[in-house]
Amino acid sequence: MKVNEVLEAARKAKEAGSTRFCMGAAWRELGNKKNAFKHILEMVRGVNGMGLEVCCTLGMLNAEQARQLKEAGLSAYNHNLDTSPEHYPKVISTRSYEDRLQTIANVRDAGISVCCGGILGLGEEETDRVGLLHVLATLPEHPESVPINALVAVEGTPLADEDVAKVDAFDMAPRMIATARVVMPRTMVRLSAGRLSFSDAEQYMMFQAGANSIFNGDKLLTTPNPEFDEDTRLFGKLGFHGKPAHKGPLVAQSEQEGDVLITKVRGNQQFA
Repeated sequence: MKVNEVLEAARKAKEAGSTRFCMGAAWRELGNKKNAFKHILEMVRGVNGMGLEVCCTLGMLNAEQARQLKEAGLSAYNHNLDTSPEHYPKVISTRSYEDRLQTIANVRDAGISVCCGGILGLGEEETDRVGLLHVLATLPEHPESVPINALVAVEGTPLADEDVAKVDAFDMAPRMIATARVVMPRTMVRLSAGRLSFSDAEQYMMFQAGANSIFNGDKLLTTPNPEFDEDTRLFGKLGFHGKPAHKGPLVAQSEQEGDVLITKVRGNQQFA
């Protein structure tokens, strides 16, 4: 997409009540795409100038690319781990788990918030879901946001042809979402792909279990998503109000008073 088209989409998102605008590219890594990167930096500056939080998902990044995105005004970077380290090689071969962890470290070290979650419905066991949450909860810093996706099988892909159990609201709410909320109490737990398969009541159960954010917009990379008007109706029905942009989660009183100290570990220390 051209820069002006993206900025127009951002304006519409802000008018519809969004406080963060996420831009994605369907490639393995940013690599040496210098011209594309120049346009992306221009998009980031433009969206940031509207007062919106800005998020990108561009595949693998090196430390210098992360630094430039931070300077342009990037708020957050999405790079999902998808599943546990054990199950990952069974479903993904384009990059290793360690590649993903290194990108997350590069992003974090640049001062960009990390958005990192996973997908349910990849043929994983319950132990793999626990394993994913364990990895996220034991990173040097908890991700600022954790998207929880329910697989939307795309025709022609291997998982669409396999007999994989469908993800239901009980997989999402009292198990994955509630556990994420317990082990990462200040993280934004975001409902992402797959929401079209859940009723209003089921989504409400997910919010009650600990979800406090959604991805809205009519499409998430390759999968459909509820329309803006539909999400506005749902939030009105549930009495929910959006969080202002650039306002993070509340800080516990014990942390404010110095009883709890939050430490941070740089990526090069993590892998030393």
